[in-house]
Amino acid sequence: MISYLCGMELEQSYLLGKLSGPIFEILTESAEALQLETYLIGGFVRDLFLRRPSKDIDVVCVGSGIALAQEVVNRLGKQAKYAFFKNYGTAQVKYKEVEIEFVGARKESYTRDSRNPIVENGTLQDDLNRRDFTINAMAICINRERFGELIDPFNGLEDLDNCVIQTPLDPDITFSDDPLRMLRAIRFATQLGFFMTTDTFESIERNKERLSIISEERIVDELNKIILSPRPSIGFELLEQTGLLAMILPELVALKGIETKEGIGHKDNFSHTLKVLDNLAQTTDKLWLRWAALFHDIGKPRVKRFDNKLGWTFHGHEYKGMKMLKEIFQRMKLPMNDRLKYMEKLVAMHMRPIALADEEVTDSAIRRLLFDAADDIDDLMLLCEADITSKNPEKVKRFLYNFRLVRSKLKEIEEKDRIRNFQPPIDGLEIMEMFNLPPCHTVGELKLAIKDAILDGKIPNEYEAAYGFLLALAREKGLELFAYI
Repeated sequence: MISYLCGMELEQSYLLGKLSGPIFEILTESAEALQLETYLIGGFVRDLFLRRPSKDIDVVCVGSGIALAQEVVNRLGKQAKYAFFKNYGTAQVKYKEVEIEFVGARKESYTRDSRNPIVENGTLQDDLNRRDFTINAMAICINRERFGELIDPFNGLEDLDNCVIQTPLDPDITFSDDPLRMLRAIRFATQLGFFMTTDTFESIERNKERLSIISEERIVDELNKIILSPRPSIGFELLEQTGLLAMILPELVALKGIETKEGIGHKDNFSHTLKVLDNLAQTTDKLWLRWAALFHDIGKPRVKRFDNKLGWTFHGHEYKGMKMLKEIFQRMKLPMNDRLKYMEKLVAMHMRPIALADEEVTDSAIRRLLFDAADDIDDLMLLCEADITSKNPEKVKRFLYNFRLVRSKLKEIEEKDRIRNFQPPIDGLEIMEMFNLPPCHTVGELKLAIKDAILDGKIPNEYEAAYGFLLALAREKGLELFAYI
């Protein structure tokens, strides 16, 4: 199907205005100079119609994409930064805040055991045929005589209007050729709030095992985009329903379901987890904090017990979940660095503020929470507030009110006692010098006693107070002060 911008529902002035900048004039001049049939294509065109901002421009020409990119660079001058990838026939040009990807029109074929295609030169139709979804298989000509002409052979514009995700060709072929497209379908449905057609959904179910040829890094990249969506629960529900989640993160699937015993059931912890993730998505864009929400209860299936008096219990699930994270990070090739430590801390501590919010808040408990959470205290509080998913509005109101009290106490004690990231005023080396001790258990006990005394509010976080406390404690232990200056 070929139509023109003036015949579309979106105003002609809006679209032509978006294509009227100097960068598009240079693209047109370059295409004319080389006599190359040239189009804007893919996600850039889709986002034009969705009125989504985009700084990435995808350009395809019938001919050499690298030659076109070189001509554009020559016209842009020294401000342009570029990279040519001759083996792939692609090029990338960065100019100010815009990034342009160039490629020659091509057709692709695949082998069963790889998502890397065999590439040949092709026509524009060949290039559109290989696109993942109809909404990404539209092109706008930027040659001067046809400037603004839309090429839409798969009715992608109609699918945009109807909020539909479907493949241009047979979905079984599309997903089998490149299984990453299954995750991309779910990601687009999540980000855009679109619906997959029945054929698309069922094809993902049939082809889910093909995901095994995709690297963990590429899978995580798509998961990150789902997690950063306005309502990430949509994506994870689709991942679970299609069977992909069981292949990627079986620990989350294990949360699903309600077990009843003696007439007592527990909540569906999978649904609860997704609700926590959605709650957190309303308050923060921090990727790894959202990952923590996804994993905060993964220990529950392994510690679940039924007690005749208490009903269902999940004692210690936060510590079990913390211990599970390292294996997950290794398997998924997630960063084994401070990201893991951060996640372990939040998962292990996510019950602490909730316990404080459910009872009288003491200064000592607040000091210890602040000391243990350190610079991650604000993230921990956001996670805990998101974790209140009760359907009882009065219970939610009470917990959130108590959390405000906890936050107020945290601020007050931080300003007064300087507890966050504090180190005891007297360290182990000084203790050894004071009492002529070698490195030993006694030194550790004394240092810990000073820290506990400060956290419990027995002494202020000051050197003189700590020194006096240490001397008194040493006398009790029969230690004599060594000649110490």
